[in-house]
Amino acid sequence: MSSPVIIPFSSFIKIDRTSKTPVYLQIVNQMINAIQRGFLIKGMKLPGTRVLSRLLQVNRNTVITVYDELESQGWIEVLSNKGSFILNKLDGKNQKIKPYSQKYIADYPPHTGFNFKQSNILDNPFERSNCKLTFNDGLPDMRLLQINQLSKLYSSSLKRKKNQTDAESFHQEGREFFKENLSNFLNLTRGLHISKNNIIITRSIEMGIYIAAEILVSAGDIVVVGELSYFVTNMIFQKAGAKILTVPVNDEGIDVEAVKKLCEKKKIRMLYLTPHHHYPTTVTLSARRRLDLLELSHKYGFIILEDDYDYDFHYGNSRVLPLASADSRGMVVYVGSFGKSLVPGFRMGFIIAPQNLITEMYKFLGIIDRQGDVFMEYVLGEMIEDGEIHRHLKKTSKTYKERRDHFAQLLQTQLNNYVEFTTPTGGLAFWTKWDPSINLMEFRKNCSEQGVFIPKSLLYQTRNITAMRLGFGSFNLNELDDAVAKLSLVLNRLM
Repeated sequence: MSSPVIIPFSSFIKIDRTSKTPVYLQIVNQMINAIQRGFLIKGMKLPGTRVLSRLLQVNRNTVITVYDELESQGWIEVLSNKGSFILNKLDGKNQKIKPYSQKYIADYPPHTGFNFKQSNILDNPFERSNCKLTFNDGLPDMRLLQINQLSKLYSSSLKRKKNQTDAESFHQEGREFFKENLSNFLNLTRGLHISKNNIIITRSIEMGIYIAAEILVSAGDIVVVGELSYFVTNMIFQKAGAKILTVPVNDEGIDVEAVKKLCEKKKIRMLYLTPHHHYPTTVTLSARRRLDLLELSHKYGFIILEDDYDYDFHYGNSRVLPLASADSRGMVVYVGSFGKSLVPGFRMGFIIAPQNLITEMYKFLGIIDRQGDVFMEYVLGEMIEDGEIHRHLKKTSKTYKERRDHFAQLLQTQLNNYVEFTTPTGGLAFWTKWDPSINLMEFRKNCSEQGVFIPKSLLYQTRNITAMRLGFGSFNLNELDDAVAKLSLVLNRLM
């Protein structure tokens, strides 16, 4: 076996001092490539850190960091007083667990021997289908993601020695690291003026809304929502015992005059709204109405719960900042998500509020989700710090804008006789108004037979409205062509 000293490391490790990629990562990536290509083979001993630092003309601490990273990713093994050795990552196959006997599973009681509270409020409204094409209410396309890169980042976070030596310390440091970077990101992109002390991290937006409802809403409190609103949020408020009142929504967003009239008659505890792109209609709350709502909130003392579920998806030249960015009196509780454009497991929710409320919310979070996912939070913090999330959003936004424009053209050319819509300025869904003579449930059934699934949760049909919220983000251009062609085919058969 070749001596580690005479291996020509400088021939396959080239350092670019002008690159934005840190030197240690350049070396790590090229050494991994050398292992994969067989230049460095299993069992080979690597030179000591002093020797390799001289060969590559870098600081010894840089090489120490390189070896730590390679070990954390499972490419090398560091043995005390012996050295560092190349590993074969394919070694060691897992043994499958044999299925448990159905005989014993059948013996488990099917029903409890006691009574408990049951509620249809929380029945799962989501459906699944085996159809090739499935519309949703505005989800991103997972195929646009670099899954392997995200997996490596998470794996590295798990394996780093410093993350394993003191788990409790890392849990605190990792969470603070993410909150620090997230506060910087939100201040930069959303015009906020917060510190990490104004943030609580949750698993999702829905979890954030649930915590807010549990802390801020009592049984009998009045919560105001749009006449059309997010059904999951309504379920959460109903579970908390709130009385839900609705106000109209038009082309400028939620009707502020209607909110004012309610306040003059009743004591309103909370107003829930999605001002950036109202759910489900996608309209943006006008600047004048934003200021009016903040004044009403201060005058009548109601909380504004602002849900900014799709802020990252915007296609115009200028963004409309959240209400929270203009709140100087502490009346707005702002919930949102970070990483919605990433794989579901790489997303996090957050709540932004004055510090005294955050302190109280942390008490509740400590009961329902004490541990969180600090490794994921650390990875997301690194993505912000390294600028990776900015590059990803910039790249995917171009793709989603192209899909939005293509979907709008298809609706205009193929469904123009049956559908009205306004092209949204952001988000991943269209609000489409349909010919009232169309039975949407029947239309849905016929579409399913053609291989296009439209969940019931996307349908809105009453005496006053016939509409659908149709997500376009998860389809590529060819799939959009196919989906709309089949919608057109079904319509022509029904009408």
